[in-house]
Amino acid sequence: MAAAGERRLLVGLLLLALVVSAHCLDGGHHGPRMKRRRKKREIHSPVKTVVVVVMENRSFDHVLGWLRAGRPDIDGLTGTESNRLNASDPASPEIFVTDKAGYVDSDPGHGFEDIREQIFGSADTSAVPPPMSGFAQNARGMGLGMAQNVMSGFAPDSVPVYAALADEFAVFDRWFASVPTSTQPNRLFVHSATSHGLTFNARKDLINGFPQKTIFDSLEEDGLSFGIYYQNIPATLFYQSLRRLKHLVKFHQYSLKFKLDASRGKLPNYVVIEQRFVKEVYETLRASPQWNETALIITYDEHGGFYDHVPTPVVGVPQPDGIVGPDPYYFKFDRLGVRVPSFLISPWIEKGTAIHEPNGPFENSRYEHSSIPATVKKLFNLRANYLTKRDAWAGTFENYLKVRKTPRTDCPEKLPEVTKSLRPFGANEDKSLSEFQVELIQLASQLNGDHVLNSYPDIGKTMSVGEANRYAEDAVSRFLEAGRSALRAGANESALVTMRPALTSRAAMSTGLSSEL
Repeated sequence: MAAAGERRLLVGLLLLALVVSAHCLDGGHHGPRMKRRRKKREIHSPVKTVVVVVMENRSFDHVLGWLRAGRPDIDGLTGTESNRLNASDPASPEIFVTDKAGYVDSDPGHGFEDIREQIFGSADTSAVPPPMSGFAQNARGMGLGMAQNVMSGFAPDSVPVYAALADEFAVFDRWFASVPTSTQPNRLFVHSATSHGLTFNARKDLINGFPQKTIFDSLEEDGLSFGIYYQNIPATLFYQSLRRLKHLVKFHQYSLKFKLDASRGKLPNYVVIEQRFVKEVYETLRASPQWNETALIITYDEHGGFYDHVPTPVVGVPQPDGIVGPDPYYFKFDRLGVRVPSFLISPWIEKGTAIHEPNGPFENSRYEHSSIPATVKKLFNLRANYLTKRDAWAGTFENYLKVRKTPRTDCPEKLPEVTKSLRPFGANEDKSLSEFQVELIQLASQLNGDHVLNSYPDIGKTMSVGEANRYAEDAVSRFLEAGRSALRAGANESALVTMRPALTSRAAMSTGLSSEL
């Protein structure tokens, strides 16, 4: 009873912090504001639900390159591709690609400088096309065997789910990361066609949130629905607009809601799923009554430092919004990142489709992450303008969903079982956090209000994976619970939520989690 009372008090304190700090109560109204119902845009496409899954840090050749042996229509590996340990020395030892990739515990370089070296072999970025010659050289300094690791890919029998999806549906062999840098800038492009000037994972910017318009806003303007299904913390909260009270009801715990919504045919028009087992996501969608109106897009945020032989586009790529990156590079966002694995899965897709270069809208258009909002705009006939110059330029793939007159009935209900584990000892919850995980904990600290404390710059550095997971889940749960309570209390649904640290610090201590980590 004491714990329950403490919990009720905690929620009340959190709600008070949220309401006061965000100024989100509408003083001119008593009770909840009346929502103006937008007329829902009519969708003429056979696809009414688009599901997006963005995985983490793999190149096309690393994951799918060896499919070429059985699928010559896919631009993959032949076994003759190589890098020298010293890209500028023709006498340097040569490292050839192999199909012996295993689980790589250490993280190959994939920051802006790393990728420049991997693509060009040096700091000179003038080569057109780039030689893709510096992967082994860049990895060499990271430890024994890393050069061979980044040059190795998976044999098809090591990735049976992906091999089956490539045979049953469509694989893109010319889809590139949006920007030649790390995780978060590329993830921002997926739903907004810009990173708003972010070229590296600058934590202060990530925590404050990014103000650009997103595809979520365009969908809302036309009365269409969206939902985010997350595991422990939704990275889409890096978009500032998704922190508005009205959008908090769009966030759902994957384990509680995704399968339930799919089985009931209640998935929204645009579905974002944080990283999950692809087999589970596919089989859930395949069993849904919405399957015949669904398209699943799977891609990777960036290549993670692993080799790819296809030259990165470096000419004719438009700046999204005129924003230049910070010093010391002042990057103009005028070239793409490395090629990444991407799939288009739907009963409207012919078996064994290989999608190469797009047919427009410009002669030099390419598939990249901005292709997702660009395609959704066309597929759903959205009235809003393109988000930036980048999605106006990016190739779109809606026509591949309009080839057939009827949906296929032979799509597999189940995908192959994974019998060979690439990580036989399971996840290590006692290890330190990766860069990406630290960024998510920084986001969690913002949701908690802990980001303004003196300890903020070091938060996450001493946490294990298990501790961080609990901290993140608790922060998101309280943030969403307080926001929903504020809505029920009559708060202005357009208010941005900001939590106060004095109250959330007390909350953290009451749950045994110290905000001074």
